[in-house]
Amino acid sequence: MLLLSDALFALVAILHGWFLVLEVFLWQTPLGLKVFGQSREQAAATAVLAQNQGLYNGFLALGIVWGLIEGHSMFGTRVRLFFAACVVVAGIVGALSTGKRTILVIQALPALAAGALLLWAPSHALP
Repeated sequence: MLLLSDALFALVAILHGWFLVLEVFLWQTPLGLKVFGQSREQAAATAVLAQNQGLYNGFLALGIVWGLIEGHSMFGTRVRLFFAACVVVAGIVGALSTGKRTILVIQALPALAAGALLLWAPSHALP
């Protein structure tokens, strides 16, 4: 279970790194317009907000990478669980605020699964 949890945490970090790229660098490009379903005018009007949001996604990605680097120590586990909880909350808020349930599946579900697997791993227990 720990290996699967590690893989899911890595996936969550990669996804949030990709969200950073999309929101900071590709927001107003044809790919960004398609992914977020916006017109050029909408994208131009919200570009600064998207950059800020992308930066936060980058912080989430880095936090998860930090937890992976720390390994399965008590500290590494706590770092991972903290950032997994942040991602889940962000996914819930994103889904509620946009009305897009896909955000729950793409963002919140992998982080929730990674955290749950980490907690339920038989060879690992938090004191």
